[in-house]
Amino acid sequence: MSSIKKLVSQTAWYGLSSIAARFISYLLVPYLTYKFTESAYGEMSIVYSFIPFLNVIVTHGMETAYFRFGTKENEEKIYHTSSFSMLMVTAVVLMGLIYWSAPIAQLLQITAHPEYITLMAWVVGLDALTTIPFSRLRLQEKPKKFAFVKIGGIVLNIAATYFLISVLPQYVQTHATSFIASFYKPEWSVGYILVAGIVQNVFVLLLLRKEISALRFSFDFNLWKQMMLYALPLILVGLGGMVNETLDRIMLGWWAPGGSPAANKAIVGIYSACYKLSILITISVQAFRMGAEPFFFKQAGTDNAPKTYARVMKFFVITLCVMFLMVALYLDIWKEFIRNPAMYVGLKVVPILLLANIFLGIYYNLSIWYKVSNKTMAGAWITIIGAIITITINYLAIPYFGFMASAWATFFCYGTMMVISYKWGQKVYPIPYATKKLIAYFVITLFLYAINTGVHQISNNAPFNYLFASVLLIAFVLFVARIERKELKSIFNKNPN
Repeated sequence: MSSIKKLVSQTAWYGLSSIAARFISYLLVPYLTYKFTESAYGEMSIVYSFIPFLNVIVTHGMETAYFRFGTKENEEKIYHTSSFSMLMVTAVVLMGLIYWSAPIAQLLQITAHPEYITLMAWVVGLDALTTIPFSRLRLQEKPKKFAFVKIGGIVLNIAATYFLISVLPQYVQTHATSFIASFYKPEWSVGYILVAGIVQNVFVLLLLRKEISALRFSFDFNLWKQMMLYALPLILVGLGGMVNETLDRIMLGWWAPGGSPAANKAIVGIYSACYKLSILITISVQAFRMGAEPFFFKQAGTDNAPKTYARVMKFFVITLCVMFLMVALYLDIWKEFIRNPAMYVGLKVVPILLLANIFLGIYYNLSIWYKVSNKTMAGAWITIIGAIITITINYLAIPYFGFMASAWATFFCYGTMMVISYKWGQKVYPIPYATKKLIAYFVITLFLYAINTGVHQISNNAPFNYLFASVLLIAFVLFVARIERKELKSIFNKNPN
């Protein structure tokens, strides 16, 4: 149990940093939904939906390969080799984006601003340079510095965004002949968000200067080939994952039944703003991944690894169920983060997306079987299946159902991936998951949500509704705590056996 306790501690730090960073970043949602029209917010969402695809290419699986090989071989050699590989690929992608900025802008339906693609290239390039240094902090178990750098970058990003979107326009109005005014472009709203991202990444690189200065231009080609053989399927996993996670915004921009490009961007904006309300689930998943990936690899060689993985899964699913209830039961409160009431029409996608992200979180937990058994191609096949589901449902249904099609596509995609990974993994690397108990917790969670939804339909008394929701949430937590009391005591016991 000491290993579980260590994971809880590590994940707590990564979780706190992720929660703090995400919530600080989340403050931009009410701000930007207030400052931007639905169409402008949709345009920003489309641009930022393309960035994750680029991130997968520039990182090309080196982050996971670093963890995989860094736990067994010479960490210094692996650090230098993976960083050099990242640098070379990033340089090629950066030049390609700048050279083909116009056709890419046309593909994303932002033809009026091809310069956004150049700015995007610098955001991606600078961010890529931080990937392996951040991974080293995780491998060396330095979550405090990791948290400080992550949160510091987000705070600066928000400050820069506010300055560029609110302060700078006011300054230009009163100083129309100033040097700064000659560079200011009032139609450049999304562009200034990208500039803020560049400022953030430069700042983060400065904070990581110790890790970056430790880099040497030392490249072990034979080691790199081994790492790439392991990582190449992860590129397919990553690209498929981005298809499942972000391509729906781009496809909504192409095919939504809005009647015009501007109207379609407005639909994208509504969907993207409401998607943000699933933040608690995505925070939990992200925090778990930060702490769990190096932890899982270190546990892989121990005799108790399968039992440890099973315990981790149980408490992870319980956490996700609690997070689901915290959002779904209080959706009337969470919606206030969206400061444009015209976007409330999209709130009906939130419970669907919450469930979809629970499936995704479980899938990430399950995926350890193909990573520790060196069968990463299995992950590629599973993700490709998910991508096919995503593309098919969106292609067929978006013209008729708009963003509801995208929400259900996400639900079925991640649900299918979760089931396939579980069935396949149990054949290759059996893990004694408490499957029946976890399904029971999940069903109870849905039942409580259904009860709360029914009460809301017959009651317009907000204080009563919130009180009733709180009773349901507390009842679930107490019920689970009672069922799991023995394991909870053993995990947090100061002297575990």
